[in-house]
Amino acid sequence: MFADIFQRKMIPNNILLLATHNRHKVNEIRAILNPGDSFRLLSLEDFPEIGDIVEDGDTLEENALIKARTGFQTTGLPSIGDDTGLEVDALNGAPGVYAARYAGEGCSFDDNIEKLLNELNGIPQNQRTARFRCVMALVTESGEQTVEGAIEGMITEERQGEYGFGYDPIFFIPDEHKTFAQLPPEIKNRISHRSLALENLRKIIRL
Repeated sequence: MFADIFQRKMIPNNILLLATHNRHKVNEIRAILNPGDSFRLLSLEDFPEIGDIVEDGDTLEENALIKARTGFQTTGLPSIGDDTGLEVDALNGAPGVYAARYAGEGCSFDDNIEKLLNELNGIPQNQRTARFRCVMALVTESGEQTVEGAIEGMITEERQGEYGFGYDPIFFIPDEHKTFAQLPPEIKNRISHRSLALENLRKIIRL
């Protein structure tokens, strides 16, 4: 009973705002949501007057909160901020929070992959361990919450697969024997860092 009251108070009218203009991310989260989920998910594409949000935090948590706070303060809607980092052990955790702009401002996915592969040149496969971490922040009238999901993997020596986006073609999942980009979306969306973070978010707001 308490959970039902908590849910209604946090998410009036069953509308959530995903505070991003990234269509890849929006499509992936919409695909992860269960068909039975009763929430309508909007994005910043539904609010074109809101420009790109400056992500100047030092951690994934800070950036996720920046986005969620901006969405909530601007629209009044309960808002989710999502930030993802790729942590490569051989590079002391880089690119980390700078994964999306690793090759510089305005860079492409290919630019980031090329830089990462160059920096790992000569590193043997068994030392190319890495993980994707996703932090989701939820900001509502009731306050702020953050959750996290992570998945372990390896960085390949070359691109493999055509699905996904970002670093997916070089992030290899040992249990699946494939990169994220080789996995059909329905499989990736079941095991990914973003899916795990969203599952933890469900526990808070009963998505």
